[in-house]
Amino acid sequence: MSHLNYNHLYYFWMVCKQGSVSKAAEALYLTPQTVTGQIKLLEDRLKGKLLKKSGRSVEPTELGLLVFKYADKMYNLSYEMLDIINYSQRENWLFEVGVADALSKRIVSQILSIATESQSNVHIRCFESTHEHLLEKLSQHKLDMIISDCPVDVSQSSGVFSKKLGEVGMSFFSANEQKGNVFPENIESYKLLLPSSNTTMGRKVWRWFDSLGITPNVLGEFDDVALMKAFAEVHRDAIFIAPTHHLNGQAIAQAQFHPIAKIEELREEYHVIFAERMIQHPAVKAICEIHFEQMIS
Repeated sequence: MSHLNYNHLYYFWMVCKQGSVSKAAEALYLTPQTVTGQIKLLEDRLKGKLLKKSGRSVEPTELGLLVFKYADKMYNLSYEMLDIINYSQRENWLFEVGVADALSKRIVSQILSIATESQSNVHIRCFESTHEHLLEKLSQHKLDMIISDCPVDVSQSSGVFSKKLGEVGMSFFSANEQKGNVFPENIESYKLLLPSSNTTMGRKVWRWFDSLGITPNVLGEFDDVALMKAFAEVHRDAIFIAPTHHLNGQAIAQAQFHPIAKIEELREEYHVIFAERMIQHPAVKAICEIHFEQMIS
């Protein structure tokens, strides 16, 4: 059997991972025509079709699934090898972390501080985005770990681990002190700032309102909780929702936010999701061993 062109195999693997030729081409900084041509050469070499159309996307054929299975093992091992070499050769260990933008930055900072305390030469690089985008970057080996507000189905994500660190309660706050009973009697008469319905907490909040038969008067929705709080400082009569932990937080005190009501039914969860190759990393191990309740008390 003659030599296999591993560039062709890599292009095929990327198409399978991305779900389409155009997305793979974008990730590879190539034209779709180039990627298609290279995969055709691989198909000629293996004497069979590797891809078939599925709507606007493509999916592997039976032969393609077999080839992808082996290619996936090969390239995951190669990424792991490069990561270990890079870590061992750096004076500071690079630790790339994705953070779901809906989470409290204060609590995330406390979690990440555990990593720096456990490993004096760790160099943290943070990236904020949605849960879905972060998972995509993790699958592309562009992140080592994710801190998110929801877990990942590990049965559907090979080589990925997920651990729940803990959860915090939620409360309503306002920059201006509100007189009288605001919640639940008069909540509909106030302008509300809420987590975006694209976020896990946003969906929880809307389901909770529906269960109470409340139609909220929404002034704004935000993916980023820090932006929501900044907005609340300008629109001082508006009410926003944030972790109850902030009741005693310096950030709330400095901004002079006033607590209105605790919402016992709503809990914000904190999960870490990380690649299998990182399971022995000292920073990951330290974060997974966090006593979450003690950390935020």
